[in-house]
Amino acid sequence: MKKLLLIRHAEAVSHAKGGDFARPLSDQGKQDAVKTAVYLKSHGFVPESMVISPALRTATTAQIIADHLHLSSVSFNDDIYEASEKVLLKVINSWNNQQNFMAMVGHNPGIAYLSYNLSNEIRDVMPGTALILTFDVDEWAHITSGTGTITHYFAP
Repeated sequence: MKKLLLIRHAEAVSHAKGGDFARPLSDQGKQDAVKTAVYLKSHGFVPESMVISPALRTATTAQIIADHLHLSSVSFNDDIYEASEKVLLKVINSWNNQQNFMAMVGHNPGIAYLSYNLSNEIRDVMPGTALILTFDVDEWAHITSGTGTITHYFAP
């Protein structure tokens, strides 16, 4: 069984010098990232590794969550920034099968579309939202449309 934690980055400021990629979290976004982290920790949802978009708002969200969960394995994947659900699924399908619980921190609309694509369940994926999906497969490459079940949902 594989388990996936999908997280949409927390609320960011609307404009930043340096463009979209360099937008930092707002003060509310920082607070919401902590709320998401506390929820995950209180429920024992600690992934083995976290793969994230390199955009500033995503990296900051991931760092806040990783710090709270004492997670040391965080890696950037350039493909996650502005990715469609198809690209995000390709990233997931390429993961190492030795890890059974992985996290991805990314952006909308990709995260929301991916969640729907995998589970056939519509959820509101606001900034800072975390969803846990489970899959009755042994390999990440076997995850496809409709193979997941949303088992937990949290929106700050």
